[in-house]
Amino acid sequence: MTKLDTLYDQLTLPTKAKLALVVMDGVGDIATRENGFLTPLEAAKTPIMDELSREAIQGRMTPVAPGITPGSGPGHLGLFGYDPVETQVGRGVIEALGLGLELQAGDVAARANFCSLDPDGLVTDRRAGRIETEECERLCALLSAGIQKIANVQVIIQPGKGHRFVIIFRGEGMEGPLSDTDPQREGFPIAEAAPVDVSSKKAQKAAKLIRDFYEKALPILKDERPANGFLMRGIAHQPMIPTFQERYKLNAACLAVYPMYKGLAQLVGMQKVEGPQSISEQFNRYLEEYDHFDFFFIHYKYTDMYGEDGNFEAKKQAIEALDEALPILLQKRPDVLAITGDHSTPCPMKGHSWHPQPVLLHSAFSGCDKLDRFTETGANIGSMGVFEAKYLIRHMQAHARMFDKYGA
Repeated sequence: MTKLDTLYDQLTLPTKAKLALVVMDGVGDIATRENGFLTPLEAAKTPIMDELSREAIQGRMTPVAPGITPGSGPGHLGLFGYDPVETQVGRGVIEALGLGLELQAGDVAARANFCSLDPDGLVTDRRAGRIETEECERLCALLSAGIQKIANVQVIIQPGKGHRFVIIFRGEGMEGPLSDTDPQREGFPIAEAAPVDVSSKKAQKAAKLIRDFYEKALPILKDERPANGFLMRGIAHQPMIPTFQERYKLNAACLAVYPMYKGLAQLVGMQKVEGPQSISEQFNRYLEEYDHFDFFFIHYKYTDMYGEDGNFEAKKQAIEALDEALPILLQKRPDVLAITGDHSTPCPMKGHSWHPQPVLLHSAFSGCDKLDRFTETGANIGSMGVFEAKYLIRHMQAHARMFDKYGA
């Protein structure tokens, strides 16, 4: 715990306030000539967020540090108030927890997704055409039946949503983190996992195990189409992290659809609320759970998905769909409401980026920036300025009147 964390802890007051964090994953974008110098957020029709913005403040958040492009793990840990540089968590651990798997001491977990390979072993589609969940389940069953152990290490394979799945290696004397086998672009072969700490014998053992796993797994998939290969990311073991309740004195709930975001929330001690599959269902469940929690993390994936596809129109429509559902949440308006993203996913880049994401903050004490819309352009001149994402929760706590005065 840093000196600043200790100070926040000393100043924290009891409260009955309700706080909600709505995350439009990857919502930030960049304006280009091809789209009339508008971002999807600027092009979208968002009457509900427009109304909120007239009574709110805006700004932009640096997810990690200037110029650093975050993965979803660091992006969300920053939103949850954890320093994404000091608190590093492998994506495989997060995904495994999100799928409801219990990790044991010594387990190494990896987030995987099926891909397409050409006859030379080069990746032609990193997501195998985004195969359906049912196909992913079938392929995972094939792998599970064919590979249950490697030497004395148990192999556990669990399908997720779409083309994604999780692999857990359960044995002794292993650790992460390891580098990804995802080359991050088409036209390259599957990369070889290597220890981040080359001096770690446990990580070296884990890296060899993954090489052996590929040697056994790829022949099983060789005749499948389009998913005849797979890529692994976030290969690591579970770290120890102080819980959300310990840090902020808030009983937090997670309303997310995709396993990874459930896993991130579970990692910091939030309670997963299972069931909702659409943003309308998530907001309705928020109404049902309103009296049971102090803090609500509500995650929306589609803005990021369409940004990665480079689909400007679909990303714009996804923003509009969330805005259309917002009146449900506002039936029980939280005392503090923040709407933002975990990072930017610009359509021209078809991937995550370092660009600061826009944020809107609304409370009885926020005042207003006299902005008619929630957009990147408005956020650029908002009174919150540009700040590190790890301070968003502290802003929300302050607006909830959770802090006593500092000093005489």
